Amino acid sequence: MPQTKLLTVQDVADLLKIKKNTVYELIKRGELPSTKVGKQIRISDMDVEKYLSIPNPDVVEPKGPVRMAEPPVYISDKVILCGQDIILDSIANHVNAAIGFQNILRSHAGSCNSLYSLYLGQAQIATAHLWDEKTKEYNYPYIQRLIPGTAVTIARLFGRKQGYYVIKGNPLGISGWADLKRHGLAICNREKGSGTRVLLDEKLKAMNISRKLISGYEREYPSHLSVAGAVARSEGDFGLGSEHGCQQVANVEFLPLHNEWYDLVFPTEFEKTRPYCDILGYVCSQAFLNELKGIGGYDISQTGKLVRL
Repeated sequence: MPQTKLLTVQDVADLLKIKKNTVYELIKRGELPSTKVGKQIRISDMDVEKYLSIPNPDVVEPKGPVRMAEPPVYISDKVILCGQDIILDSIANHVNAAIGFQNILRSHAGSCNSLYSLYLGQAQIATAHLWDEKTKEYNYPYIQRLIPGTAVTIARLFGRKQGYYVIKGNPLGISGWADLKRHGLAICNREKGSGTRVLLDEKLKAMNISRKLISGYEREYPSHLSVAGAVARSEGDFGLGSEHGCQQVANVEFLPLHNEWYDLVFPTEFEKTRPYCDILGYVCSQAFLNELKGIGGYDISQTGKLVRL
């Protein structure tokens, strides 16, 4: 799948073997698309490749001073960002502070509902962590099914661990997916449409385990934190959730089982408009990486990776 990098004006000048002012002129004339990241202009490597593919591109050194390209326009007064991980609040707060007003609003819809809301136009940016057992892949199969006929840009935010929440000390000796077959264990389950629920259901299907045989399966909780709290109150013996979801709950520990990817999704047609380019700029920045490192527990090896479907 195609990936892209955001290049500086100097990077592009070096690639095209022209002056920086000439790059600004190409941007001003609309021949080279660009985005604004903070106060800096960035150009995707794919747009540079497209420009180079034009037969005999008309590169002209400017004779006079060049004005900076105008910043991207806003396409909407308000943009709804869906998803439940705490880092999404940080992204929204950072971009809102950078642009000077509250342009990004938050919705805590789960992954499936998030993507479907994007498809229906009820939200502008979705996030997802949806495991497909058949392809052994995260998110891409679901995005293609739930947002048909729409070109989308996918920005990888981070990886994280999914696993069981159990009482500290794990007195029941719960250790893996095979424990889903154990009689007498009760689960605290997530709601339909959440990425965690999809992961559980995909594993049950792969292991040919009937949901009817799992005690507590129909008892749903709306967040990782609420599942961890339910386990702490002994409403069930275990629950499935992300590593960060139980860190604030006393007497509960985390048993890692599965590594997952958490992606941000929006229509590609908006990629070069604000606040989408502001979000991409932050997600691809060292500041965002430093924030994830500071929180801890995130896999940042693919953070900022862009894919278009």
